[in-house]
Amino acid sequence: MNDGSQPVSMPLTPEQLRRRCDPSRLKFKNTSQIKELTGLVAQKRALDAVKFAISIKERGYNLFVIGPAGSGKHIAVSDFLKLVQHDRPVPSDWIYVYNFETPHRPMTIELPPGRGLSLSGAMDRLIEDLRVALPSFFEGKEYQSQTEAVDTAMRNRQERALEELSTEASLQNVAMVKTTQGVTMVPAPSGNILKPEEFKALPESMQNSYEAKLTELQAKLAEIMKLVPRWQKESRDQVRALNREVAGIVVDEAVDEVKLAFAEIPAVSQYLDTVRADLVENAQLFMTQDDDPSPFREPGGDDGRFERYRINVLVDRTHDDGRLPVVVVDNPTFGNLIGRIEYLQQQGALVTNFRLIKAGSLHRANGGYILIDMREIVSEPFAWKALKRALRCNAIKFENPNDQGSAIHTVSLEPDPIPLDVKVVVFGDRGLFYNLSQIDSDIADLFKVIADFDDTADWNDNTEDLYAGLIASVVAREELRPLDASAVALAIERAAREADDAKKLSTKVGPLADILRESSHWARMDGMDTVTSVHLQRALDERINRADRIRKNAQEMILRDITMIDTSGEEVGQINGLAVLSMGEGSFGRASRITARVRVGTGTVMDIEREVTLGGPLHTKGVLILAGFLQSRYALDEPISLAASLVFEQSYGEVDGDSASSTELYALLSALSDVPIRQSVAVTGSVNQRGEIQAIGGVNYKIEGFFDICVERGLTGEQGVMIPQSNVQHLMLRQDVVDACRAGEFRVWGVANIDQGIEILTGRFGGVRGDDGRFTQNSINRLVEDKLSKFALIRRSFMSGASASGFSGVSV
Repeated sequence: MNDGSQPVSMPLTPEQLRRRCDPSRLKFKNTSQIKELTGLVAQKRALDAVKFAISIKERGYNLFVIGPAGSGKHIAVSDFLKLVQHDRPVPSDWIYVYNFETPHRPMTIELPPGRGLSLSGAMDRLIEDLRVALPSFFEGKEYQSQTEAVDTAMRNRQERALEELSTEASLQNVAMVKTTQGVTMVPAPSGNILKPEEFKALPESMQNSYEAKLTELQAKLAEIMKLVPRWQKESRDQVRALNREVAGIVVDEAVDEVKLAFAEIPAVSQYLDTVRADLVENAQLFMTQDDDPSPFREPGGDDGRFERYRINVLVDRTHDDGRLPVVVVDNPTFGNLIGRIEYLQQQGALVTNFRLIKAGSLHRANGGYILIDMREIVSEPFAWKALKRALRCNAIKFENPNDQGSAIHTVSLEPDPIPLDVKVVVFGDRGLFYNLSQIDSDIADLFKVIADFDDTADWNDNTEDLYAGLIASVVAREELRPLDASAVALAIERAAREADDAKKLSTKVGPLADILRESSHWARMDGMDTVTSVHLQRALDERINRADRIRKNAQEMILRDITMIDTSGEEVGQINGLAVLSMGEGSFGRASRITARVRVGTGTVMDIEREVTLGGPLHTKGVLILAGFLQSRYALDEPISLAASLVFEQSYGEVDGDSASSTELYALLSALSDVPIRQSVAVTGSVNQRGEIQAIGGVNYKIEGFFDICVERGLTGEQGVMIPQSNVQHLMLRQDVVDACRAGEFRVWGVANIDQGIEILTGRFGGVRGDDGRFTQNSINRLVEDKLSKFALIRRSFMSGASASGFSGVSV
């Protein structure tokens, strides 16, 4: 019981428990009557960074956007990019063409936007025209007569040489005879060919004479036969020259037509010159059947003989409508980002060609902007390194990621790299950004601009209006039912609750959009054209209910006395602490019984949670701090002779955080003073070594968690929660909690120090030191100090007796 020397701390007023947004101040009937917000609430710093990164042209000024999930950073960047998409010319088309000199190194050509498909179509028509025109020329009478003349001339030349040799042989009584083996020389006196037996019957001298003649004539015949392949080659060369001459007439006309259409592009003209030369040289392709497999033919595809003359349109800007490309990469794998070279299986082997080069997101975004989720790209093998290489080199190079770090390299294409001019925007949370910045120096070099989106904005009249405009923009974009002023006011209050601060509003657009969609659904189910506060509150309640299984199970365990939590009566060294449990989208407050036990010792405060490795470092720190408070406040002229233990009863998981350190200290003070603590009051707050109560997180959930238990057991007017005074500004409690406090059925206190808190818990004055150096008589502090002095006396007596008996003591 308080002795009157210090006033008992008063409970907070209902107005301090929840800040209100006055719907009448909003001055509109529903959101359809107000101007939509084009940006985000209170994000000027971040939006200025976005504008700067987009406008600056120098290398390395890519943008790293950081902020919490749902903060609207993606929407903000996308909306701004839509505004600047028309500020610069549309970037180029890019094509790959066959390299006639080095086939495994396809060449790139840059074309004005939309011209890639035009060139591809022109080349397709050129080939189709030549497939008709060239055969008709080659099958014409004039061409046929010219080739026949070449063949006839070659045959006549061969025949003349053989006839001349035949005449010479006949003058020497030798005949030239054709056999299945070819042409040979045989004796033929007077024109009569001798049979072998007749030749053997000749005199030996005559046989020798014939053999000499035959040898000489056979040698001359061999010389003629050696000349035949040369004459045939010359004939073929003449036919090829004729083919080139004939094909050149047709090809020149077809190629010149394409060349004229693209005369303003020198690279296309140079390419068409190489196409012209190859077409003329290989005109016979148009006269043969496609009966051989080709690496240019896809299964079920067209004639593969002419694929090398076609175009691989890698990037086409035909449908960009005069806008810079903005590419959002949902799955930033290596292939999706850099592009890839595909393969076809033919006769058990994998083959490829320049037509199987496929564009990646960087190709499509080239000249514009590419948006990537940082967490996604760093989790993909090779993708992050590939992006950095492309940015450093200002070029996109097709690579096989499997070859990196391998001593064995696959034989493939080596396409020309494509120059890269792109602004990269990556998104991530702050933790990811700070961690990457520590381990990857390229972050600072390649992403020189950081857009840091705030989690919250100050709650004032201006931000209320901005928030209403933000709601109007989400409603319009999602085609939802408009909200009336009462619903907007409740949404603003909910944003403060989301921020866990009555002076701030959450800037997270994602959760807001979810609530607006769901409240619009409930309005539609009620047949209403406008969302009211009733519909929005139902949406909030339904969201809680859907994620409420664990909270209800935990509450049931308490109500059935399985988990022991008292909400009435008094106990020494026992107190109700509060924590927040977050599971997915749901969070709720949970009460825990904390107990303290004391006896004579050597000045140790044992944290049982730490001893069994269930206590985290922050919890351990809190216990050490409260031990420091005890040592600095009580029994200053004698050693602390205390052995104390602290524990979270029925706690089977890890305990961390210091938000229960003041609670543990209250339990310890109760155990030392033998003054009971009211079990109807739960406590949260950390403490420092000066005994000041410090702010903690999740204060609203903690109060509501204990309130729900008290409601189920019946409100008595004695129950309540004690929080740090510095957390009062964060209160945005549920309406039912505020109503109960207004009715005097429940109370919330804000305390600044341990003395105020122990007074509320025990009803006894905390006590101050007087001029005599001692605390106020019968105060908690006096009782604690007296107990510690008693422990010190006991310890000295024990140690004196031990020394007299020869006991040297035991150190632990």
